[in-house]
Amino acid sequence: MATAVISGRRLSMGDVVDKLNRLEETRDMDVTELIDRYCEVWTEANADRRSKLLASVWHPNATYSDPTVHAANAAELVAHIAKVQAGRPGAKIVRTSAVDVHHNVARFAWQMVKADGSAMPQGLDIAFLAPGATKITRIIGFFGPLA
Repeated sequence: MATAVISGRRLSMGDVVDKLNRLEETRDMDVTELIDRYCEVWTEANADRRSKLLASVWHPNATYSDPTVHAANAAELVAHIAKVQAGRPGAKIVRTSAVDVHHNVARFAWQMVKADGSAMPQGLDIAFLAPGATKITRIIGFFGPLA
């Protein structure tokens, strides 16, 4: 049976694979939390809290693009979110899929839900992540289902 020595411990290759799988699962959970915090930014009504929440997930040089806007920095994205919220008071963004991740790129589906609970069209975002997957460096958003 093949073995490997890691941190002075001899492990079977099966144990090594298990450890790697657990590390990947942990990273995916962390990315899911990052994406969920990003979705909260779109729901936060208080401008100061929204800016602080975005700063917790947004890389200083990050950009955002969807079919209606390109935001070159956090201030532009916060302003865009305020405009969206003004047109749909009380609406929130809800992640509707798992977060798929590979090579520091994540994708997830979402839906805007109006204050009365009715659903608006769904969307899909592609998030590019900084090394370590602790911040978002770019979001590309799409509206509606895939054809």
